[in-house]
Amino acid sequence: MRLSLTAIILAAVTSAAMASTVTLELPGDAKVERNLVDYTCGDQTVKAEYISAGDNSLVVLTLSDRTVIAVTVLSGSGAKYTGQHYVWWTKGDNADLYDLTKGEDAPAVLSCEAVK
Repeated sequence: MRLSLTAIILAAVTSAAMASTVTLELPGDAKVERNLVDYTCGDQTVKAEYISAGDNSLVVLTLSDRTVIAVTVLSGSGAKYTGQHYVWWTKGDNADLYDLTKGEDAPAVLSCEAVK
């Protein structure tokens, strides 16, 4: 199965001049599912596109000035994704963004709620 992130990256990147193409090839025939969720985080917004194919999941986060692609990692509860120096941790309609450069025990830099 071929999972193409071309359209996802193009949609997530705010400037067409910065657009990139990424293609992931996964064995098997798992169906690719996509889910778009907008979050309010105080006075900021985060757009998240969740993509899953079988046991593989990732999220493309559009923050105010950057795009972060993060993959799922083991979590005690909820869904936890890591990419670059960020952790995106969702539980139900809530999500927290952590910046690992601020320290392992630092509080979330953004606490968000899904827009319904």
